[in-house]
Amino acid sequence: MDFWSSFLADFVKQLQSPTLSFLIGGMVIAALGSQLVIPEAICQIIVFMLLIKIGLTGGMAIRNSNLTEMVLPMAFAIVLGILIVFIARYTLARLPRVKVVDALATGGLFGAVSGSTMAAALATLEEQKIPFESWAGALYPFMDIPALVTAIVVANIYLNQKKRQATSEEYFSREPVAAGDYPSTRREYLSKQRGPVAHRVEIWPIIKESLQGPALSAMLLGIALGLFAQPESVYKNFYDPLFRGLLSILMLVMGMEAWSRVGELRKVAQWYVVYSVLAPFVHGSIAFALGMVAHYLTGFSLGGVVVLAVIAASSSDISGPPTLRAGIPSANPSAYIGASTAIGTPVAISLCIPFFLGLAQSLGAGAN
Repeated sequence: MDFWSSFLADFVKQLQSPTLSFLIGGMVIAALGSQLVIPEAICQIIVFMLLIKIGLTGGMAIRNSNLTEMVLPMAFAIVLGILIVFIARYTLARLPRVKVVDALATGGLFGAVSGSTMAAALATLEEQKIPFESWAGALYPFMDIPALVTAIVVANIYLNQKKRQATSEEYFSREPVAAGDYPSTRREYLSKQRGPVAHRVEIWPIIKESLQGPALSAMLLGIALGLFAQPESVYKNFYDPLFRGLLSILMLVMGMEAWSRVGELRKVAQWYVVYSVLAPFVHGSIAFALGMVAHYLTGFSLGGVVVLAVIAASSSDISGPPTLRAGIPSANPSAYIGASTAIGTPVAISLCIPFFLGLAQSLGAGAN
């Protein structure tokens, strides 16, 4: 009962908080046909300022922290980014009318991290005065990059296999062979085709493109400045005071964007809707369990466990889509972007944050 009462209390607080109320407000005015438009340039500035603030916080915290405390959470973040892609490969991809490459792109987007969702989680923890490691936001790239790389690599391996299979079937449908010669001839043919037909997937260009994306670039710049410079004055006087106000504007934009993407989901299998609702809780629960392992082994705070769970529950809304468009051009953006933006992000912000927050508080109360 403690957990559910805590969850309901946090959910009500979330509804009343600027984070979720602005998100819902954006969806409502978009549904009513409002012509309100916030220029893309302003959105980009807001995203940059939010992420560089989180990066500065993490960089300054890392500078003053024991690095050994960060090893296990970072390792878990890497594992989660890879694991989430394979969860989509062996669940979503097996459902009716769902293409494997679309499922892998969706898994990559859900394995990658939403900067806006992470910012909302950090703001909620601060509002409720729940302690967490200031460097927790720096877990972002350790989950984001492995997820995008894994999705693109696995998708290209799958497409190459399909291409070899189609080419071999075309070859044998045209070339008659003796009954006794077929197996050895086929093996010979396939062994020859592995070289010229298969397209080798280069991993470094994918990593490079991810690092050069606007979200990760801002985050990593903030971390570097926090580590090697002395940005405390500009942080306290500029970035920190503006954080919550800018986040509320971004949530308004996200709400309008989410509603506009709902129509795209109608073009693809309805299983994407089911996946978008369930996946944040499944991914976040796995992350929460791993975070608790770090909590008991290294003293990782319960607030930090919540951050890890929320970023695993989130799905990328900034850097992920363009990276996947370039890496898996045959995947349908209506499927993976619609699933992420229209449903995944609102679920992560409105439900997963209070859910994992309530779970952590109930465990903390039980420990006391």
